[in-house]
Amino acid sequence: MKIDVLTLFPAMFAGPLDESIIKRARESGLLDLQIHNLRDYAHDRHRTVDDRPFGGGPGMLLKPEPIFEAVENLTSATTRIILLSPSGRTFNQAIAAELAESKELLLISGHYEGFDERVREQLADDELSIGDYVLTNGALPAMVIIDAVTRLLPGVLGDEESAQEESFSHGLLEYPQYTRPADFRGMKVPDVLLSGDHAEIARWRGEQARLRTSERRPDLL
Repeated sequence: MKIDVLTLFPAMFAGPLDESIIKRARESGLLDLQIHNLRDYAHDRHRTVDDRPFGGGPGMLLKPEPIFEAVENLTSATTRIILLSPSGRTFNQAIAAELAESKELLLISGHYEGFDERVREQLADDELSIGDYVLTNGALPAMVIIDAVTRLLPGVLGDEESAQEESFSHGLLEYPQYTRPADFRGMKVPDVLLSGDHAEIARWRGEQARLRTSERRPDLL
């Protein structure tokens, strides 16, 4: 998969996307990730990418000219263009799986008071938010989406079943997990997990996943 990110803060991406699973995916060629500075597409002396909104009001808006030029230079017919802003639909595991089916993504990070509306109307295929709160800019949401999508790509995880059994993969939170020792300070692992009866273990895990979801995230049921 190819993912391009258009941002005012490319240095923020150094580090988080150069470690762990994302690093291995990039090194193996499963993920082609490129970070682009929006100011590279502004051609005045000050590399201006923002301006005051018509009609007045606080803050600044990202101008359409540099974003349109960047999109025209960075995309192909198969690129899915996604704006990152608080007004987008809330990102979740189902959307991550949807995006993982794409060949190319372009994530455009918002900043200031957001985008000139013509960017939304003419360029965006989708608009995503990672939650009902406000961040300084869209760099962190872009990293979250890249991480969530990349680990769903075939071959990225060592065990393909890992992604299938995690929280939200089936609309439920993940069941409780245990490892050695079986008895730690008097806290014992449930007997069913030591039984070797895989059908009974699967039934127990399903029950526990539904119970945990009903207690902690009933909105998912």
